[in-house]
Amino acid sequence: MTPDELRTYCLGFDGASEDRPFPGSPGLSVFRVGGKIFAFCALDGVPLQVSLKCEPELAVQLRAAHAAVMPGYHLDKRHWNTVTLDGTLPGQMVEDMVEDSYDLVVAGLSRAERLRLDRP
Repeated sequence: MTPDELRTYCLGFDGASEDRPFPGSPGLSVFRVGGKIFAFCALDGVPLQVSLKCEPELAVQLRAAHAAVMPGYHLDKRHWNTVTLDGTLPGQMVEDMVEDSYDLVVAGLSRAERLRLDRP
């Protein structure tokens, strides 16, 4: 997955937005839904890495099974994984992890916020 593909995929979810809120890290893109973060990525990073929210039990399983999945860098390691997009993980798996992260954040939004996502 290229940086452009990752950005396009993240922004393809209902209500998703991108910003760069950290002045000390101008290249760090933050993808949000309902004001809550579901992905962090330095799109110009080499290798390309994305940090994603994950269910704690699944996070441990993914780390054990894949060298490209590590505990979240500078994040709550129980709930976040940092994934290196070096081609060792199937593209569909990466997309599934991004979607799971988005879904976890949406599930934590209020009912009113979730309803707003469904409207154009």
